[in-house]
Amino acid sequence: MKLVIINYGAGNIKSIQFAFKRLGINAVLSNDPDEILAADKIIFPGVGEASSAMAMLENSGLDKLIPKLKQPVLGICLGMQLLCESTEEGNTKGLGIFRTKVKRFTNDVKVPQMGWNVIKDLKSDLFSGIKDNEYMYLVHSYYAEHCNETIAKTDYGINYASALQHNNFYGVQFHPEKSSLAGAKILQNFLDL
Repeated sequence: MKLVIINYGAGNIKSIQFAFKRLGINAVLSNDPDEILAADKIIFPGVGEASSAMAMLENSGLDKLIPKLKQPVLGICLGMQLLCESTEEGNTKGLGIFRTKVKRFTNDVKVPQMGWNVIKDLKSDLFSGIKDNEYMYLVHSYYAEHCNETIAKTDYGINYASALQHNNFYGVQFHPEKSSLAGAKILQNFLDL
């Protein structure tokens, strides 16, 4: 299986690469369109600020390529948020895969949310073998609003979409690569899709 982690300058890609190595998969880091198109599965990571991450995608032409992908794609953290219609962070237009908007948490809660929290109301093969209220590791100041594509929910001041799915595109707000055995199981489920 050829797994490509999109390397566009806005992701903690080494920890994701190591997580797949522990599962016996040597993931390729690439921003080459031909290599990405030839992949069986694709990881779209993201850490940092949305508008600068989107600018990096636009500069490399990946903003046009990613929405056309037909193989399973997993957006992680900011990667998931960039797959949405827009985000309040930097008033950034997203790639428009998921029909929802990304908003900032209010100051009623500590921002960013940093640490372990549960995911529930799981609705996808991505969560096969994962029980409701499983703990995942999250670090984020912005969240995706619920939509018809919500496949997992989390509470943090409000109830929000912690995972989304539209056709071959999956997104998780949490970091499966940092979420112990349950996170590794989700990555394995993605490989098995």
